[in-house]
Amino acid sequence: MKATDAYYENKDAPLQACLLSLREIILNTSPHFTETIKWGMPCFSYKKQICCFLNIDKKMQHPYILFSSGRLLNHPQLAFEGRKKMASLSIDPSKDIEESAIQTILKQAIKLYSN
Repeated sequence: MKATDAYYENKDAPLQACLLSLREIILNTSPHFTETIKWGMPCFSYKKQICCFLNIDKKMQHPYILFSSGRLLNHPQLAFEGRKKMASLSIDPSKDIEESAIQTILKQAIKLYSN
């Protein structure tokens, strides 16, 4: 089993299903996205440049996507929470995932890495 698959296998439902859906959304946005494990969490790179991470808020137990160049992205759902460069997009696992919002942010990030 790959390390990336093992990360998801160790999560309980519905968190696991939510994380797997987020993984699929990210990887399906572009064939240039690859996934590895960095700092104990899934890391998604676009053409070998780190774009975002999947992580879990320890207090709320909600997943979030952490964008490495978040300060350069513009979306009303992004939160900075005292970070200088990164921004996060919180996901409520009990609600439908707003796939269009995620794809909008990912496409902005792709533009950054393409320039």
